[in-house]
Amino acid sequence: MDAGDTHSILRRRERSGDEVIQIAIRLGLLAFLIYWSYILLRPFVPILVWASVLAVALYPAYDWLSVHLGHRPRIAAVTITVVMLAVFLGPAAWLGIGLVEGLRSMSDYLSSGEVRIPAPPVRVEDWPFIGQPLYEFWTQASLNLEAAFRQIAPYLKPLTGVILAFAGSAGTGTLKFLVSVAIAGFLLPSGPRIVAAIRKMLVRIVPDGKTDFLALAVATIRTVTQGVIGVAVVQSLLAGAGMKMVGVPHAGVLAFAVLVLGIVQVGSAPILLPVIIWVWMVKEAGTAVLITIFLILVGLSDNVLKPLLMGRGLSTPVIVIFVGVLGGTLAHGIVGLFVGPIILAVAWELLMAWSRNEPVSAGGAGELDP
Repeated sequence: MDAGDTHSILRRRERSGDEVIQIAIRLGLLAFLIYWSYILLRPFVPILVWASVLAVALYPAYDWLSVHLGHRPRIAAVTITVVMLAVFLGPAAWLGIGLVEGLRSMSDYLSSGEVRIPAPPVRVEDWPFIGQPLYEFWTQASLNLEAAFRQIAPYLKPLTGVILAFAGSAGTGTLKFLVSVAIAGFLLPSGPRIVAAIRKMLVRIVPDGKTDFLALAVATIRTVTQGVIGVAVVQSLLAGAGMKMVGVPHAGVLAFAVLVLGIVQVGSAPILLPVIIWVWMVKEAGTAVLITIFLILVGLSDNVLKPLLMGRGLSTPVIVIFVGVLGGTLAHGIVGLFVGPIILAVAWELLMAWSRNEPVSAGGAGELDP
């Protein structure tokens, strides 16, 4: 090998070294820009995710309305957005205010240290067969529980900060919901273009295309949004309205509890049954009969609504939904209560489809195809 060949080899090595340095600098700048963008967008991630979920869930209604309005997508998007805002600003905001007020009164109750367990109404003693023993048992239990709560009251006071923080997140969550609905309205007309771009990106990531991950994700979002969260929201609103009309204390907090139990697939019976008992104790017989029938119908409504709204059924384990609710609420407050189970359900279904490595037929996703 002569000197010229050696010189050319050294020059090629220098060029390759320079190219490596340039690539490293570019990748570093790209990573820095991605990280910086994430820092700037991090406060808005729950809002953007919930807006995307709403857009996916509402797209079939938007597409149907757009066709019946003479293919006017903007008018359809505005109509859907206005309807959603009206629903949210009406009964949902009403119950949300009740939730915040109830949480604040509970915080004041714990911080005061004055624990009072209500004694049974006198009319309970007049009930046939069980009235007398029930009245005596309730009286004794109220006295014993009051004494027990007085002893543990100092240990419950630290919970006041947690309750107030959650009440504050409920207030900010209201604003986030409003912004999410508005953003979802802007996303609806661009749905086909967004789906086409995501499909191209997925083709690069998963070139074999054996599993339609996008269709599976869309179907899972609609199943959880409509069949789980949607049913829980309907039950919560109806139960809260009924409890508010008959003057049940802390109706907003109880309605929120119905919402959470509905999302985690426990059901509303643990909340509605004590409410029905309370109504029979303090209200007239006619009112008690009517509210009992109403609350029983509300509690059983999920048996009718879920088959109608769940197109392919929910295959995600309940524990995944529960962890999503808990983790989402701890991470993002009231918005995370809805976003968390949806994201975990989608991740679970995609992971299961990837592990099976089988073609997936996800019904209901075709409405987003461009």
